Amino acid sequence: MGKTFVEKILNAKTGAIVFKKPDIVLTHDNTSSIKKTFEKMGGEKVADPNQLLIVLDHNAPPTTAALATQYQTIRDIVKEQGINKFYDAGKGICHQIMSYHAEPKMIIVGSDSHTCTAGAFNTLAAGIDRTEAAGIWKRGETWFRVPESMKITLTGKLPKGVYAKDISLWIIGMIGSDGANYMSIEYHGDGVKTLGISERMTLANLASEMGAKNAVFPPDEILAKFYGKNEVEGIWADEDATYAKEIEINLSELFPVVAAPHYVDNVKALSELKGTPLNQGFIGTCTNGRIEDLRQAAEVLKGKKVADGFQLLVTPASQKIYLQAMKEGLIEIFLEAGANVLSASCGPCLGTGQGIPADGYNVISTANRNFLGRMGNKNSSVYLASPANVAISAINGYISDTRNTDKIEKFPYSKEQSATLTIKQNENRRTETGVWNYADVDDLNTDQMFAGNLTYKVLSSEPETIIPHLFEGFDVNFSKNAKENDIIIAGDNFGCGSSREHPAVGLSHLGIKAVIVKSINRIFYRSSINQGLLLIVHPQAVNAYKAGDKVEIDFENSNITVGGKRFDFAPLPEKLMQIIKKRGLVNWIKEQ
Repeated sequence: MGKTFVEKILNAKTGAIVFKKPDIVLTHDNTSSIKKTFEKMGGEKVADPNQLLIVLDHNAPPTTAALATQYQTIRDIVKEQGINKFYDAGKGICHQIMSYHAEPKMIIVGSDSHTCTAGAFNTLAAGIDRTEAAGIWKRGETWFRVPESMKITLTGKLPKGVYAKDISLWIIGMIGSDGANYMSIEYHGDGVKTLGISERMTLANLASEMGAKNAVFPPDEILAKFYGKNEVEGIWADEDATYAKEIEINLSELFPVVAAPHYVDNVKALSELKGTPLNQGFIGTCTNGRIEDLRQAAEVLKGKKVADGFQLLVTPASQKIYLQAMKEGLIEIFLEAGANVLSASCGPCLGTGQGIPADGYNVISTANRNFLGRMGNKNSSVYLASPANVAISAINGYISDTRNTDKIEKFPYSKEQSATLTIKQNENRRTETGVWNYADVDDLNTDQMFAGNLTYKVLSSEPETIIPHLFEGFDVNFSKNAKENDIIIAGDNFGCGSSREHPAVGLSHLGIKAVIVKSINRIFYRSSINQGLLLIVHPQAVNAYKAGDKVEIDFENSNITVGGKRFDFAPLPEKLMQIIKKRGLVNWIKEQ
């Protein structure tokens, strides 16, 4: 029987747990926090400084004195540890910088959920959390569960006015934000040959928004050309490999789409939202800040002006791209159109830098997430679209289509969207039996659990600084009322979003006995294990729960009792159970 890409690169069958040494370990502004965890593990010198790639990008340039001091701490770490792959503030966004280092057949991990972007280079690239990154600093290796694989076959060629961002959003809208949970996505078909490396990076980047572990492209002539070669040696799936899911998309049948607030899978045909008033636009990020994206936007903006009162931000993904855009006259076009061109940074995307929207603003963005409050203001709304359609929308001041057509299109897939959860001040979701009842809530994301801008105000993963802010994006009562041995029950796709470990750290140190969910985001699952927090995926148990039911967990015999009804669950593999028993990866590694 044939093997998938991920079975070949990890040299194990689907479902196996293997330990491997990654070729590259990426960290960014969270590096100083990782160093503290590394020291708690007993670390002094990193196992292999040549593994490490450090990029200062999330708050570049720093917006507070505390952040500036943190940046200097990271520079000191780089010198102390002899790390030679270091990029200071302004050099670029880490996933763009990765394109200077990624090579076929590599295993790459990074303390950022969009590390999967590097799959465009025929690598296994996946996000991890800070604690796991510290563990690799100490041991040089980490654990991988060999995931099931999804085969996406692309045929045809994109019509004019349709872009790689539209393909990504189309797939997300088609399968949902958890449609590829813990899967390895492989892109196949003749349509792949019509996509350049920049476009492949966009598709690989947004694998995170499908719940996937990684996405990967073949080592073909397009990739060879990127490296200035005639051919490259890589890894690819066998023709008779077995897949958990297979879908086929004819690129020639696609049309422009938009992800509407406040979920990435709330996808609509652009024509369904045409005319929606806007106040701000953003072109950039690790998803769409490459030179090809800037060219598409500049082509639309040339000789035009952004709408009166409209704020347009443009952020090239790296300093190299910024310089190239200057040489090509693109920066001049943006400035003459009335845009603000910012230094290469992640800041506007997650609301930690310039460009935070005002109350009531509608923003159209090329970024990867549109969660409530994602850009730093819960009283604004974010729409996601391609760079060209962000540009034309900036000119008109409302959602617009570069194709200048009156054709009415309708996105052929629909998903019942969860209402963005906001629990009122006087509403208590904790029952007398010590259960936090979020069973009716799907897609609880990490921005709601611990907002992105808080990770840089708190500046550490210390539990005492995290716990007061836990879940405050949707339930301000949680951190005040949570008690040791409480249990959390929640719906599907729990913990979707970023790789930040803060929610798992806080819940573990609060003494939460277990989290029981219908389904879980991959990185949050890993974070829970790394923090010694027991997380059980059991949709039947969640469905059986009624408010007020007593919930009991028998760890030794792997079962849950809900209101007197017993449910068995699969025990974790022995090595991972050891980490849970030691109350987390820090203690486990220290003992090793």
